[in-house]
Amino acid sequence: MDSLITAAALALAAGDPIGALKRVALRGDAPALALRGIAMAQLGDLERAKFLLKSAGRAFGPREALARARCVVAEAEIALVSRDLGWPARALDAARATLEAHGEHVNAAHARNLEVRRLLLVGRLDEAEDVLARFGGTALPPAVTTARELAVAGIAMRRLRTGAAREALDRAMEAARAANIQPLTAEVEHAFAILRAPAARLIEGGAGRVLLLDDVEALFASDTLVVDACRNVVRGADHVVSLATRPVLFALARALAEAWPADVSRSLLVARGFGGREADESHRARLRVEIGRLRAELKGLAEIKATKRGFALVLRSKAAVAVLAPPVEDQNASVLALLADGEAWSSSALSIALGTSPRTVQRALEQLSMAGKVQFFGRGRARRWIAPSVPGFPTTLLLPGPLPSD
Repeated sequence: MDSLITAAALALAAGDPIGALKRVALRGDAPALALRGIAMAQLGDLERAKFLLKSAGRAFGPREALARARCVVAEAEIALVSRDLGWPARALDAARATLEAHGEHVNAAHARNLEVRRLLLVGRLDEAEDVLARFGGTALPPAVTTARELAVAGIAMRRLRTGAAREALDRAMEAARAANIQPLTAEVEHAFAILRAPAARLIEGGAGRVLLLDDVEALFASDTLVVDACRNVVRGADHVVSLATRPVLFALARALAEAWPADVSRSLLVARGFGGREADESHRARLRVEIGRLRAELKGLAEIKATKRGFALVLRSKAAVAVLAPPVEDQNASVLALLADGEAWSSSALSIALGTSPRTVQRALEQLSMAGKVQFFGRGRARRWIAPSVPGFPTTLLLPGPLPSD
């Protein structure tokens, strides 16, 4: 490796893409193409970066498996930043294995970080933790350590372990300062801001107040029966009932919880559950059926008793009842929560992350676009969606992946 290539690589490692390009911008050999691609990625020109890295991968000879593996890892990072979640994960796994076989443990650790971040985006927290556990005790440079600790914090926040998240972010900030790379420090500061931002609204006794993640964690650890509108579940002290696929039952449960300990009229339950304006006999018959189904789902957590004017939620213990709702409620809130990270997403990537059909995501994006809540650029498969910053919008509780006891 010649001196210019070495100098360019050191500049990239220090977060100086301009310095790297000054050394290799006019060269067309494979190592220079790879470094130019990484530099363009750091500068934000992802399309040009992908082209250069693919060219470098083709330019390296069949015996240069290590160099090609590095190119694959760089392509994977670009795919992650551009939210191309359909990028082949097996290629990254094979590249990581090649790097480990050649003793490049730092680059292999970087590949693992990329894998963990992708798993986080699609809500596969258990798999992300398994990958993190395979890091071993190898000493890593500050930049790679920062990325690892950010991943640890991300998992902890998704699982509402705020103490562990804060400790991981403290370690990430220490490593980011040692790396002296400003974008890394800014990413850690953004993660700290999420911990301090409103995460949900608590509706209890007819009044509402804003909760932070710490408050939500404490609420779930208490004896309070929580009707969780962020995940559409009902949470007891040691039992969780998911109503995510039964929206009518969840709407009825939420209406009963918001009125607790008072009852709710049949007409209001019909309006909340079925969207009907008046409770005629057919609506009343359907309401009785759905209340019966809700009784069966909540068995062991609470009872539903009929009153003269409707129904009421009754607890067997002295615990309280509360509703946990997003700070900003929107029928497309999950899409907005993903877009709130500031990155540009394709509709297909949103579909993969949310586990819903592409057409459902496209309809949601069309509605949000008409409301002025999202913007797009590009055409066809190159179209990407972004959302302006929405103050107070939740970015944690609505993200894909299980919360405690899900």
